[in-house]
Amino acid sequence: MSIRKLILIAALAVAFVSRLCAGQEITVAAAADLQFAMQDVGARFQKETGKTVKLIYGSSGNFFQQIQNGAPFDMFFSANLEYPKKLEASGLTEPGSFYQYARGKIVIWVPTESKLDLNSGLKILLDPSVKKIAVANPQHAPYGQAAVAAMQNENIYEKVKDKFVLGENISQTASFVVSGSADVGIVALALALSPNMKDKGRYAEIPSDEYPPIEQACVILAASKNKEAARQFLSFVKTSAIANVLRSYGFDVQAGSAR
Repeated sequence: MSIRKLILIAALAVAFVSRLCAGQEITVAAAADLQFAMQDVGARFQKETGKTVKLIYGSSGNFFQQIQNGAPFDMFFSANLEYPKKLEASGLTEPGSFYQYARGKIVIWVPTESKLDLNSGLKILLDPSVKKIAVANPQHAPYGQAAVAAMQNENIYEKVKDKFVLGENISQTASFVVSGSADVGIVALALALSPNMKDKGRYAEIPSDEYPPIEQACVILAASKNKEAARQFLSFVKTSAIANVLRSYGFDVQAGSAR
């Protein structure tokens, strides 16, 4: 066999292996509240299937803009329904892939050494000792929108809005209050229960009737180059086992949502 043929065969083999490997990994844009839950879910999926989930975290609104501009994600896990529905209406999602996977919750969180009494609920934000309040930017973060709605419901928003330290997403918001850059934060329960926060502070849930439901949905993107693996991951997320994982991280998952 000639050297030229050997080189050609080697090149084809490399291309085949590269294509095969590419199909073994999906890139997922995930809302920041999913940071710890999705690491767990992704690891379980890889163990079961051998396929890798590359997770990128950020605010749902920013991901929505990036996807509209052609960002190369395979799936999008949003912290609301609105962004996936808009992408679906624009023809940017795989038909039939829209799935409402969970409902998030918000809590008031303070560092362990804080003297604030969480039994007062959101009213503690009016305490004179509170100089800075960490909140996710409501312009593009669904958890920030929920926090604002809850404060408006308590008629304290106008009194405290000048104290806000805005996080780009809910994960950055949590880091502000953990690091001491804010005295108190309104964060996702899923993050309050995470290894990064659970031993560093105290939290109190904000009653769910004080803010619109944080319904969260995912979609497979039409531009995905790995639709088969993405569909496999979506099916995996729909199982009762993964519903239980999400519940363990503080999410509500309706009994009928999983199978």
